[in-house]
Amino acid sequence: MASLHVQFSRNHLSTPNLSSRFRRSTEQRSFVTLVHCSARENGDDDVRGIKKSLFPPVKELGCLACAALSAFTLTLASPVIAANQRLPPLSTDPARCEQAFVGNTIGQANGVYDKPLDLRFCDYTNDQSNLKGKTLSAALMSGAKFDGADMTEVVMSKAYAVGASFKGVNFSNAVIDRVNFGKSDLKGAVFKNTVLSGSTFDEANLEDVVFEDTIIGYIDLQKICRNETINEEGRLVLGCR
Repeated sequence: MASLHVQFSRNHLSTPNLSSRFRRSTEQRSFVTLVHCSARENGDDDVRGIKKSLFPPVKELGCLACAALSAFTLTLASPVIAANQRLPPLSTDPARCEQAFVGNTIGQANGVYDKPLDLRFCDYTNDQSNLKGKTLSAALMSGAKFDGADMTEVVMSKAYAVGASFKGVNFSNAVIDRVNFGKSDLKGAVFKNTVLSGSTFDEANLEDVVFEDTIIGYIDLQKICRNETINEEGRLVLGCR
């Protein structure tokens, strides 16, 4: 008999039809799954001889089953780890909003930065000069206002813009790579000749958004076309079916 201990963050997940025992710790919010894997050869010597000649060894199958079970258990646990991720505390730097006017200077493509850009809840409404062409790698933008701002030629890579407002923003010739626009308001924004790769728009407002000569991959196009706020003209330009 073999035993496998798997420990991960607690969720309320149940796995039917699996023989397992759960021990809950009183000191941590976690649980331990103890999986028992065993294999026995039944029957007399003659029957065992026939089984061994026709099929792989039962013990080896038991080991494979145990490995598969452990991989399945860890796979089920992985979404819990992702769900427990938290954003860093709001920066106490009194000049943190002005950091957007400088931007980051290294690692644009991979979201690596020399100084964190915490732009949460900052107000850049109608800014026509300070944001243009800036590199905002891995910027935290949730709750910020960019309404009417000129963000042409901006490089945004791995930025977190959930719940931000970009109404009427000009993103022409910008590179928008792997940005999370979930629940953001982009009404009337302009993505003209914009590289729009790997970004998500879950529950975002894309009403009257201009997609002209937008460079977007097929998979990303399928995702963005699911957004029901895109008007008919936008769907026609994008090629949504």
